[in-house]
Amino acid sequence: MAATAEAAALGNRLDRLPLSAFHRRLVIALAGMILFEWVETYAFAFVAPALRDQWGLSLSAIALVVGISQLGAFAGGVLGGYLADRIGRRRTMLAFVTVYCAGAALCVIVQTPWQLVAARSAAHFGAQGMAVVAIVVLTEFVPAAARGRLQTYKVAVGSLGIPIAAWAGYFLVPQWTWGWRLVFALGLFGAVFAWLIRRWVPESPRWLASRGDFAGAEEIVRSIEKQCGVRPPAEPGPPPAALEPAPPVPAPAPPRVTELLARPHRRLFLVVATMWVTGLLAYSAYNTWTPTLLSETGLDLDDTLLLSAVLATAAPLGALVAVPLIDRWDRRRTQLALGALTATALLLFGLVRAPVAVLVLGCVVSLLFQMAVPFLQVYSAEVFPTRIRALGSGTSNALSRIFNFAAPSMVALVFTGLGYTAVFVVLAALSITGGVLAVAFGPRTTGLSLDATPPPGNPRTDPRTDPHTDPRTALPSAQEPDRP
Repeated sequence: MAATAEAAALGNRLDRLPLSAFHRRLVIALAGMILFEWVETYAFAFVAPALRDQWGLSLSAIALVVGISQLGAFAGGVLGGYLADRIGRRRTMLAFVTVYCAGAALCVIVQTPWQLVAARSAAHFGAQGMAVVAIVVLTEFVPAAARGRLQTYKVAVGSLGIPIAAWAGYFLVPQWTWGWRLVFALGLFGAVFAWLIRRWVPESPRWLASRGDFAGAEEIVRSIEKQCGVRPPAEPGPPPAALEPAPPVPAPAPPRVTELLARPHRRLFLVVATMWVTGLLAYSAYNTWTPTLLSETGLDLDDTLLLSAVLATAAPLGALVAVPLIDRWDRRRTQLALGALTATALLLFGLVRAPVAVLVLGCVVSLLFQMAVPFLQVYSAEVFPTRIRALGSGTSNALSRIFNFAAPSMVALVFTGLGYTAVFVVLAALSITGGVLAVAFGPRTTGLSLDATPPPGNPRTDPRTDPHTDPRTALPSAQEPDRP
């Protein structure tokens, strides 16, 4: 009990810090993990038409390349979350960014479709592992009242990876037969952000405290307080000679995936996993297949790549639009509203054919999808306790990759059997599912301390009004640190 109180006290000190240069550096370094995950995820969408011409690939073969590489992402998400909870957030991120850069290098030199499958699986493995841990790390460092806002800034910077991949595809792929290799080579710049992680991101004090290393956690929190211009509390003096030293806190048992399916985490895990599966399925299918589907409607390669690049450019703007919303209202209800708007825009997108209408509606869909991403990222990291936070969030995210394994074949099957419009009807249904589940079964987390998040068994409880909650861990909703 004393260890729990000490961990909560450390967390409260992080929650009450003003935003500073430390938080800005943290956002920039961690945004790089998200940026290159999205470069890796969406680069193939913009080189697939060229590979179809050069290698004679069918739609089914394209679906196979995309689908199998998702298995690497699944393994990276689960293993990344497990290792982050087992050996630490920082070391895990550095290990996975190294794997990602190696996989990206292999993508540049592949000669056959099967080599490309293997290389992209390795790159997806590293990208997914580093990204899921980056979401958790920012959640554990940022003050509660600004947690959503800074996650959204991270997503806004990270989502630049989508237009970077798109415009690189537009300018490089049509120019040379090997232009698609240059698009894959963008992943090598991930090494820059690995250096920033080593320089700017310490180990999470919340994770250290959960492992019983209160001295290490205290040292890091004090360092952050000094960087934020906050006077750390006076260090306690040595214990009186007559008192026995406190016994060491035993290290907790290693996290296990099976814990996510046991009480009290089962319902919460299933809700968050379904939110990830349906949300990312709709989002990635839209971004991955739109260039190819548009080319099937009669547009030539240059027009398809140009339209797709313009649509992708709307993605970072969506995250910026979410900034004033994410910490103001209940994340669950806002996500439901965004899902309903996205579904409507997707239905309209599937009905139009004129380039101008495709452009306008496509930009709206991209913007709405990207507005919803930070809500999903921060919510999935907030709801789990520190001991299994990375494992729960990472596994939920990774499960979406398993379903993405079947998604390309599903889209190809729907397109072949029912037509272009039917694809977007399916995506519309998927896009609204997550918000419905969050409102119906998920706990409220907006503005609450990570130590005060209501348990999954009682999702409607608000720790600020629950008499069984320690009031020291419940932050008032009006409390908001200065903006960076």
